[in-house]
This record gives sequence, C-alpha cells and structure tokens, in this order.
Amino acid sequence: MRPPTTLPPFEPDPAGPRPRVSARGRLRTYFLTGIIVAGPLAITAYITWWIITLIDGFVKPLVPASYLPDHYLPFSIPGLGMLIAFVAVTLLGFLTANLVGRSVIEFGEVLLARTPVISGLYKGLRQIFETLFSANGTSFRTVGLVEFPVKGTWSVVFLSAPAAPDVQAALPGGKGEAGEDGRNDYVGVFLPCAPNPTTGFFFYLPRTDIIEVGMSVDDAAKLVMSAGVIQPDDPQARLQAMAATLRTAQGLAPETSRETPPAGAAPRRETV
Repeated sequence: MRPPTTLPPFEPDPAGPRPRVSARGRLRTYFLTGIIVAGPLAITAYITWWIITLIDGFVKPLVPASYLPDHYLPFSIPGLGMLIAFVAVTLLGFLTANLVGRSVIEFGEVLLARTPVISGLYKGLRQIFETLFSANGTSFRTVGLVEFPVKGTWSVVFLSAPAAPDVQAALPGGKGEAGEDGRNDYVGVFLPCAPNPTTGFFFYLPRTDIIEVGMSVDDAAKLVMSAGVIQPDDPQARLQAMAATLRTAQGLAPETSRETPPAGAAPRRETV
C-alpha cells in the first residue's frame, strides 16, 4: 500500500493582494498613532509648565511687587521668574570670573567653611556640581557593561572616575600592589536600577573588566528606565516603521526596495 503523500504547508504569496483592513482596524491604528505622537508632547508640556510654575513661585516672592509686570497687568506672565533666575545665575557666574567677584565668593566660602554643619554639606555639593557640570570632566559620560550580578549576565553601568591613590593602593592588584594580574587600574562605576536610574550601586572594578559601549548616556538612561523596551535605534528607521504602520492601516502594499532592472529589460511600473 502506497503511503499517503504530504502536501507542503501553504505559504501566502507576499506579492499577492493584501487583505483589506476594516474601518474599525483603521480607526484603532489612527488612534494609537495619535497617542504615540501626542503622548510625549503632552507629558513634555506638562513637565515644562510644572518646572516654570515651581521656579516662578520661588523667585517672584523675592522680587518687590513694584518691579514685577504682574503688578501693573491684569494677568500674570508665566516664565518671568525663570528668566530672572537665569539672569541672576549668569550674572553670578560673570562676577565669579573676575577678581572682585572671586574675592567675594572666597570670603563667603570661608564663612561657610567655619560653620560646623553646613561646611561639610556645602563642600560635598560643590564637588559634585563641579564634577558633573565641568566642561572637561569625563564622569558619567561613558557607558559600559560589567558582569553583574553573576558571571555571564551583563549590566549597564556609567563610568565615574578613577579610584583615588589611597583606594588604588588598598585594592588587590592595584597600582600600589603587584598582584597576579599585574597592576590594575581601578575605576568607579555606577550601576543604575530599573526603572529609577537615580538609585543603584557604586563599586570599583579593574578597567580590564569593563567593556565600554559606543552608546550615549541619554540612550543608556532610556534603556534602563524602560527596562530594555526602548532600544537605541536610528530615527530614520523609526519614521519608516511608523510610515509602514500607516500604509498597513490604509490597506496599501508596503514599499519595496527599487532594484535596477537588467540591461535590455523594460522598466517595471509600480502602481499603488
């Protein structure tokens, strides 16, 4: 008896006509596309307005009412407090850059340094601000990968700064001690936690155990905050994907790559 023949699985022709999308499916796609476009804009506008309102509420009470335009106008001008704060901070930086302003700042720092509780807090905050906002600084501007929490698993970290000489000398195999692996250059790394990257772990690792990644700090922060959902990609590819979604909702065939026809062949016309 002859065994039954098995037919190959049916595969639809990709070049064939695409099934028409119902009106309900189109409305759903349009609605989701609108959320994708309007959602980030709305959240950005809300956060911006909240910051402006917060700064205005802090700065405006410090300015006499007779100097504010709100005292003479029937409405309030949003952002005036932020403008005043920006001008004041810029003026403070200008004064600090010259000799007279530097002398005044140094005198104020001497007074703060003699205050028992405030001195330590001020010095620590100043070092942090100088490190983060320095134009020549390299802290938290390089993204890397380390094996954590177990071997074979990799976590995203931000490189901070090389370890201090005392720390280097105390660590095994550091620059102050010849270990089995030679003299290691230890560097501080910060491992952020998802989805809140402001918390995490800080530890020292040999530079040879860190794999530096050519990824910007912004992309790495988005990767951590979204728990890997938002991947660093090309903006052009994202726009093409959105256009493909819209074409699918409209029941149109996706755009195919235009290949050069062979010599002697008539050019093919594509109709949509």
